[in-house]
Amino acid sequence: MQPTKVVFRRGASAEFVAEVKQRVADYFRDGGISDKANAAMVAKTILILLFTFGCYGLLYTGWFGPWSMLGLAMLTGVGWAGIGFCIGHDAIHGAYSNKPWVNRLLGMSFEILGASSYMWRLTHNGIHHTWTNVAGVDEDLVVTPVLRLTPHSERQWFHRFQTLFALPAYATATLFWVFAKDYKYFFAHRLGPHRGKRHPPRAWVGLIAGKILHYGWTIVLPFLLLDVTWWQFVIGYLAMHLTAGVILGVIFMLAHVVEQVEYPKPDGEGQLEDAWMVHQLRTTADFARRNRLLGWYVGGLNFQVEHHLFPKVCSVHYHKISPIVEEVARKHGVPFNDNPTFFGALGSHFRMLKKLGRPVAKESATPA
Repeated sequence: MQPTKVVFRRGASAEFVAEVKQRVADYFRDGGISDKANAAMVAKTILILLFTFGCYGLLYTGWFGPWSMLGLAMLTGVGWAGIGFCIGHDAIHGAYSNKPWVNRLLGMSFEILGASSYMWRLTHNGIHHTWTNVAGVDEDLVVTPVLRLTPHSERQWFHRFQTLFALPAYATATLFWVFAKDYKYFFAHRLGPHRGKRHPPRAWVGLIAGKILHYGWTIVLPFLLLDVTWWQFVIGYLAMHLTAGVILGVIFMLAHVVEQVEYPKPDGEGQLEDAWMVHQLRTTADFARRNRLLGWYVGGLNFQVEHHLFPKVCSVHYHKISPIVEEVARKHGVPFNDNPTFFGALGSHFRMLKKLGRPVAKESATPA
């Protein structure tokens, strides 16, 4: 494995880094608060699981007609996305509990959803959270080849129309994840900064067992037990996936592909301009921080700045540490990107897609 040489400069931003770390640590210490999951987080975990598998279980009762079953399939997709946001994401970051076995167990919720927690840990935790928005390294900027999500990616003629097909592309995200993405990345010779990555035996077992488990409960079991035709099953299956996909795709895009964020390029020596924490603030945006219901459902991922600075802090605390991060950032002249509302962030995302799809001779590294 030969990592690409991309390093972060410290510079004058060291004062911001030291103060924001200290202020957040003081918040937890002075309040006698654990930075891991609390009772509210555990209750949410239980509710999300009950909702998801309750909707799924109702499909087998025979109490509902075709249209109601279609609605239940879509609600299962809503819950599916919620499990990824609220349980798996925190657990795989090691943010849910101080006990590693608890994080590993809850992280396996990704396997239930058809995703590999091992590959997510490698690509998301290891690559995306290190080289955020760095084209050619950050794999999260390669959601699909039909979308251009960075000014440093090659532009094709059809990108001019990408605002029209962005949502359909996002809707296929979980289908691609379940049937292609994990395999593609697992067997890839080049993955972000890695070359010739060798996976341990437990990763092979986890990938194969996880996929079999997922295909079993989402395809084999309903196809055998539900009293529906094959084409009704296909419609319901797609409805579940497309619902989950569009929710997951949109939420993750609103943090890194909006007008305020930057897309830094390493210099000739492979160095980025800022310290790592400052790089995260330049490349990441919060949105709808006052929307408590949205924040509850998306696992605090509307507080994406706080998540990127403190990924091992449980998402249930983000709304409390957010004012601290913003205050320290503004004190030191560090950007703090924020869209006050969900629809404001969504509009900014689509304006950014439109900008990135335009045919221009030369684009700056920081479109805004």
